[in-house]
Amino acid sequence: MNVPRHCIRIFAPKQNLGRRGQLNIPCRLLRRTFHNSTPLAQIKPFLLPDIGEGIKEVQIIQWFVEPEARVEQFDKLCEVQSDKAAAEITSRFDGVIKKLHYEAEDMAQVGKPLCDIDVQSDTAVDESNTSSQVEQSGSPASPQQPQKAVKQHRQDGPDKDASDTSALSKGRLMSLATPAVRGLLKELNVDIADVSGTGKDGRVMKDDVYQFVETREAGASSAASGFSSRSSCGEEEQQVETRLKLSPIKIQMFKTMTRSLSIPQFLYTDEINITPISAIRHRLNHQLTAQRLSYLPFIIKAISLALEEFPLLNSRIEIAGEQDPPQLVMREKHNVGIAMDTPQGLLVPNIKNISSLSIIDIASEISRLQSLAKAGKLSIADLQGGTFTVSNIGSIGGTYVAPVIVQSEVAILGIGKARTVPAFDEQDRVVKREILNFSWSADHRVVDGATMARMAERVRGFVEEPGAMMARLR
Repeated sequence: MNVPRHCIRIFAPKQNLGRRGQLNIPCRLLRRTFHNSTPLAQIKPFLLPDIGEGIKEVQIIQWFVEPEARVEQFDKLCEVQSDKAAAEITSRFDGVIKKLHYEAEDMAQVGKPLCDIDVQSDTAVDESNTSSQVEQSGSPASPQQPQKAVKQHRQDGPDKDASDTSALSKGRLMSLATPAVRGLLKELNVDIADVSGTGKDGRVMKDDVYQFVETREAGASSAASGFSSRSSCGEEEQQVETRLKLSPIKIQMFKTMTRSLSIPQFLYTDEINITPISAIRHRLNHQLTAQRLSYLPFIIKAISLALEEFPLLNSRIEIAGEQDPPQLVMREKHNVGIAMDTPQGLLVPNIKNISSLSIIDIASEISRLQSLAKAGKLSIADLQGGTFTVSNIGSIGGTYVAPVIVQSEVAILGIGKARTVPAFDEQDRVVKREILNFSWSADHRVVDGATMARMAERVRGFVEEPGAMMARLR
């Protein structure tokens, strides 16, 4: 209880009443009687919330707080990486961090305590400070906001500030990097503190690590140039093996591909003439300024149009139990997934409801998903609900590929690298053509070779005759 400076009025029996029927007692006589006690700490465990998609565990990428740090509701506590995407966890309480249950790179279980928060600390510090001011100065207590860590931070001075910053940089709040990059750092024996990150907020990317290693090796080779090579008769060095933990995304890829390889699947390849689409693409790119077009949006739209005729390839197999017969689940919307090589590993975000989008809309969605994937900011919604997958391995290199079906789908298309080759036209003249190789994989339990071939032929017809595709657009 805080006692104001002016006298406190206490009602007394009539024989002790003064003027106006009240008894006035100075505050200094009451301070020995009225006092306050510091509230007991109330520690609340902050449980790691469910982030959806049946995810049971995540990896702690970095902490934004440390013990004794004051936080408010919606302040960021840490960044976590699931087997699908990265997410930031925010506080539900106002208070002071008392304990962190995990270190960076540890695996945290959903529903288990992530950290402990003292939710009474704000009140305790505020009341204690106000009471001290009354007893020491005897002056009126002016209304104040709860005392934050900023006030203590200012009192500690610049030396304390510098030491805290140094401690944070070498402690839990290390340089930012995804689990895949941290695995690469361990593999190449590189200290993350030595690498300058070029990503967002100083995040260390794969290219930063490779650049650092190249610089380090160049310096080592120049320093060793003055020494002779090891004698050939010397003892042969033994192989050095290092065990590395898989990142959450790598673990998920391991599980998904292991399940996928239990599916009997066949490969069907074809060569596609993309010269007509190439001409249209170049003309449109000269007119468009906001969005550049590649071959991929045209191919995705052609797949969606073909799926309207062959809905089987947009379905999934459902096996309820060993005794129940399998069923086909037909899906109306075409959600086409795009396999992407990201700093975190292989991710397959998907574009929703392709049949309702134009080719320019599809190109915009591809750009959006690529930007989010590169920054590690893909949401769960971007990664779930796919019905068909396209893997454009040709953007890196290679002509043919044998793509592996995702378990929740029955078909996938792999696209090779675009090439310019000589060919004969209808008048037997040699002409220049741009071609792509399409490699289709299908689940042979429900898709036969003839159905896959007809689907591939329909897509080839739309790509080689863009007019037929344009006529089908809504």
